[in-house]
Amino acid sequence: MEKGWLAVLVPLAALVRMMPAADNVLRVDYCVIGGGPAGLQMGHLLAEAGRHYVVIEKSNISGSFFARYPRHRRLISINKRSTGKRNREFNFRHDWNSLLSKDPRLVFSSYSQELFPQAQQMVQYLNEFQRLLHIRVRFNTLVTQIRRQHETKTFLISTNRDFSLQCRWVIVATGLWLPNVPTFPGSQLLEMYDQVSVNPKEFHGQRVLILGRGNSAFETANNIYGETALVHMVSRSRARLAWSTHYVGDLRAVNNDLLDTYQLKSLDGLLEADVRGMTLRRSRGGKLRVRFNSSLDLELASDADSFALRDAYDRVIACLGFKFDDSIFHRSTRPARCRLASKYPAVKSNYESENVAGLFFAGTLAHSLDFRRSAGGFIHGFRYTVQALHRLLERKNHGVAWASRSLPLRHLVNTLLVRVNQAAATYQMFGQLADVYLIRNNNKSEFMLVPEFPAALVGRLDELAGHSGAGGSVLVSLLEYGADFSGPAKDTFRPDRATGDPQEAHRSNFLHPVLYFYRQPPTETDLLKDDHGTHLLPRPDKTHHVLEDFLTQWTAPTAHVLPLRRFLQSCLGRDLSSGSARGDCFVSHLESKTDLPACFLDSK
Repeated sequence: MEKGWLAVLVPLAALVRMMPAADNVLRVDYCVIGGGPAGLQMGHLLAEAGRHYVVIEKSNISGSFFARYPRHRRLISINKRSTGKRNREFNFRHDWNSLLSKDPRLVFSSYSQELFPQAQQMVQYLNEFQRLLHIRVRFNTLVTQIRRQHETKTFLISTNRDFSLQCRWVIVATGLWLPNVPTFPGSQLLEMYDQVSVNPKEFHGQRVLILGRGNSAFETANNIYGETALVHMVSRSRARLAWSTHYVGDLRAVNNDLLDTYQLKSLDGLLEADVRGMTLRRSRGGKLRVRFNSSLDLELASDADSFALRDAYDRVIACLGFKFDDSIFHRSTRPARCRLASKYPAVKSNYESENVAGLFFAGTLAHSLDFRRSAGGFIHGFRYTVQALHRLLERKNHGVAWASRSLPLRHLVNTLLVRVNQAAATYQMFGQLADVYLIRNNNKSEFMLVPEFPAALVGRLDELAGHSGAGGSVLVSLLEYGADFSGPAKDTFRPDRATGDPQEAHRSNFLHPVLYFYRQPPTETDLLKDDHGTHLLPRPDKTHHVLEDFLTQWTAPTAHVLPLRRFLQSCLGRDLSSGSARGDCFVSHLESKTDLPACFLDSK
């Protein structure tokens, strides 16, 4: 009976804390703006940690973005329902839609059987996630202004409701939803991606020009090109194919049908030109004519008789993507924009605004940290960066150390092999989230694994994770592509694209583990910067590449395990062969439902 009353009283206590005070100000520790996937993921993690939080959502449902986009309703996030393995962590490597929770019902494959699901199924999933996990969301609450109060170091959030919020920390997870609207002479004649008809019959026999070269542009073209007389596409950059760049946000094969009809000369076509130099006007006959202010390319020179766009169009559609809407911020609190990708806010490596203390970004809005480098702009990537942000906040605000585990040193090889073959966070956020191994104490008798830590912050591990590497060595494990393998002009299908020689493992092109060894824990001052100012790992004392593998299973005793063990032995000056598990354990570990199978830990 007592347990029954407790189950009622605990939610009631939380509800009382969420009631506005007499001055109609709701005081909360954490305010999460946005009830989409990133906001819900953060809300769930805060709830699990017992923190005082609220998620604010302007719509009456969770994931309202997906109620409208993509316009043609098919997602490009892979819903792989079967991998042939039972291990949940491994399966999450190939699940691009599920959020992190312990509830076995909340796996996206239970909501859709399609490899590329319908957007409405995502809406259903997100609302079930919110409901089943009891995430506290204030729906139908529009944030009208966010202002930092410097005297109290809190934020005051005004809303369209009869209450405001005072928050110690604000986490913005609104995503990119504001359409990019071009401004050039005649731009008022454009139809916008967010408004144009999705009924292909309305385009029958028409000549259509699409501005843009991303997935929204090709998604629109795919929808109508079976009805149109022709579809032309123009953008200032060439098409970036995801299979060449290894960046999930670039053009996906599921959307690129128009490349076939262009290259097979079936009237459709693609051109490169800066749309900001366009002029659009309506002719007397009602058609739309395009001109460019200047061009060194004769094909695009408007005064040339062979001008590629010399014929008029029935419709011109702008599909130029989305950007961050910062209009909700008071001018004193407005976050700076990323210098390299202005559609994103400027974010530090700990996901905090560069210029506003206590203001953090989650989900797609933190993607400037790995833009075109990894998957942080998408659910299968940012579910892990949100988790990393939460762990950083737990350490900074509540003194909770980053989740870790310590094991005898004889299990180092086995543990590392399990992680590179099974962990989902480091697989999806390749090059960004790292497993850090602290070889504790000079006697080298044990190690500590600090999993899924931001690589850019390794130099501040003690401060930000609460784990000191003092007196020992540090090993950092990342998954990476070859340095010169990915790019819009790269031939990733060339005959010599892969190597099978363990002695040539450093030439591996496809995704593979790379280990960085430091005799002493690196510090923040050791960090290097590339040409773009992005933090990289400090220069290591030793580096080891694990040979790429066609099956992405780095378990081969000769090709993978032996070189790895020899590398670790050379780093630590200790024989690690006594702790190596049986060969069959490397094969069976993916069938295990635990993170470290018993056959690894039983090795003597």
